[in-house]
Amino acid sequence: QLETLEQEEQERLELRARPVERRTHTVSHQHGMTVTKTLREGEAEPQCQSFYYLPSELQGLLLEGASLLLLRVLACQRAVPPGLVFPGIDTEGHLCTSSY
Repeated sequence: QLETLEQEEQERLELRARPVERRTHTVSHQHGMTVTKTLREGEAEPQCQSFYYLPSELQGLLLEGASLLLLRVLACQRAVPPGLVFPGIDTEGHLCTSSY
C-alpha cells in the first residue's frame, strides 16, 4: 500500500548556445494529484504548466521513484509477471502507461 506523496524531478541539458532545464513537481493531496512542469531554455522566462488528476485516474499510479524500486524488486526475484502494466506520468506531465 505504498503511495507517492511528493516527487521532484530535475533535468538539465548543457547545449552550446542555450542550456535547457526541466523540472517536474508532483504532489498528492486529498482530492487527487497535481503535476507542475517547468521548462526554461537559455535565459528565457520559465514556462509553467500544471495538470490535475483525480484519484480515480491514478489507481495503481507508478511514478519514477516507485518504478526504480519496483525494478530492483523484480531483479531480485529474477522474474517479471506477464502483462505487468501501470499508469504513469510522462515527461510532459500527461498520464501514460508503463509496461515491464
